[in-house]
Amino acid sequence: MNEQEFTELADAMLERIEQALERLQGSDGPDFDFELKPGGVMELEFDNGSKIIVNRHGAAREIWLAARSGGFHFRPENGRWVDTRNGDDLLDALARCMGEQAGAAVSLK
Repeated sequence: MNEQEFTELADAMLERIEQALERLQGSDGPDFDFELKPGGVMELEFDNGSKIIVNRHGAAREIWLAARSGGFHFRPENGRWVDTRNGDDLLDALARCMGEQAGAAVSLK
């Protein structure tokens, strides 16, 4: 996969995350703000001041997730973004991290 193909795939996933977060903000879910910044960086901030960062990493051809519970790397595989260590789905991992930091259950699907 070349860099342009990776960027297109990663940007589509970041857009999907953005749409899921917008739906979650319109529900009775946890209070948080988020911003998709230039360069494929998404920052989520919770009422308690904690943050989660999701960003595309072109050199590694991965999407990285940084949360209180650690750092996670996801690569595209068969139409999904999967954790390079345990095969978890990116949206599931993000929802889990958000729930841990917000203190409330979160679903992004």
